Amino acid sequence: MCAHVLVAEDDEKQARLVRLYLEREGHVVTVVHDGRDAIDAARTRRPDLLVLDVMMPRVDGLDVTRVLRRESELPILMLTARSTEDDLLLGLDLGADDYLTKPYSPRELMARVRTLLRRSGRPAGPPDPVLRVGELSVDPLRHEVAVAGRRVDCTPGEFRILEALITEPGRVYTRQQLLDQACGFDRYVTTRTIDVHIMNLRRKIEADPRRPTCVVTVFGVGYKLADPGADAREGRDGGA
Repeated sequence: MCAHVLVAEDDEKQARLVRLYLEREGHVVTVVHDGRDAIDAARTRRPDLLVLDVMMPRVDGLDVTRVLRRESELPILMLTARSTEDDLLLGLDLGADDYLTKPYSPRELMARVRTLLRRSGRPAGPPDPVLRVGELSVDPLRHEVAVAGRRVDCTPGEFRILEALITEPGRVYTRQQLLDQACGFDRYVTTRTIDVHIMNLRRKIEADPRRPTCVVTVFGVGYKLADPGADAREGRDGGA
């Protein structure tokens, strides 16, 4: 059973591990790091399951559950470090379908995921969560990249970096964060590897690789995927 799973977890190390467990079982995974983005992604990406941490910035997991439950029957698996009965019951009362108390084992997490997907009858077939920003599209299920409909061949490392960037357009990733995405926990590679991947990606997806407008350098920090829609909105707000 292949599903599209949305993971909302502000601890980046924990989010990487949950992504790894889910992808090993063939699921397509979208990761966000705060409650506001979780609500937005649930509305726009229409995942089959939400794995939701309770303690998150901007909007906590309980409020995310409250909002989404009014709008849909999206299955929600809540992750919580809170172990009191009142906290757990509140999450369930708000509409969470199940919960896991941290720390938990990978086997237990995946057993809960399988149960919720089976119980909800999702999905009937493979998902099609193609991610798009401007003319760039990334298909996590088929591992395909296209620019203005033109297929672009990427290495596995390049693809994982681009997938991370397009999942959260406008977010600045450090080289180490992108290295974790591209190479996992391989301690024999360096952050210089990311610069090489980015250079090769620009050659493939930018109109002018010397003056990139898609994958942008944030000096002293790392890289981000420019979001033309967000930039346009900020321009309108600034001119108001």
